[in-house]
Amino acid sequence: MLNVIYEDNHILVVEKPVNIPSQADKTGDKDMLTLVKEYRKISENKLGNVYVGLVHRLDRPVGGIMVFAKTSKAASRLSESIRTKDFKKTYLAVVHSENLKEAGTLEDYLWKNEALNKSMVVSKDKHGAKLARLSYHVLEKNETLNMSLVEIQLETGRHHQIRVQFSSRGNSLYGDQKYGSGTSGQQIALWAYKIEFKHPVKDEWMCFECKPKKIGIWAEFDS
Repeated sequence: MLNVIYEDNHILVVEKPVNIPSQADKTGDKDMLTLVKEYRKISENKLGNVYVGLVHRLDRPVGGIMVFAKTSKAASRLSESIRTKDFKKTYLAVVHSENLKEAGTLEDYLWKNEALNKSMVVSKDKHGAKLARLSYHVLEKNETLNMSLVEIQLETGRHHQIRVQFSSRGNSLYGDQKYGSGTSGQQIALWAYKIEFKHPVKDEWMCFECKPKKIGIWAEFDS
């Protein structure tokens, strides 16, 4: 069942569950783009193919809020707002708190190893390196677990950016099996909880929130 947060004639804002790909991949598992298309077919009683524009993505293990376009014009304008950085994405994460400051800005150059599907911090002179920048602040600390709940504002949208930048400083995300100390069975604690953007047709600033359910590691924090 698709959790639709907002819908009009131009856009659909939905909650992406964890471990569902944003679009079809080699696994053949059901993906969000397909789910949204199926939703439109049923809710609008449409026959044949329906248009849904994928304007941004979330990594497969990451849950949270996504916006899809219902028209090509909306898709084009939303993509342009992302390009001009008028599309704001805010995340929640649980990170290992050793030496973590209360707030800060992280800036690195990242390089993606395509063969391993993994990014790493490199010198800005390395061929293919891209600037990555984010800001964060601590919402709550759990001293017993030595973990912190942080709110993160992305300023760039690089591959695995949040995971790599925090991990490179010894503050890996809880459950991150690729960049941290996560173990099998743990779910990475990274959630896209807020998006803000100008509506692609109306002259209106939109803001939507969707917080993770209080289960697992998220239940260890009150915020």
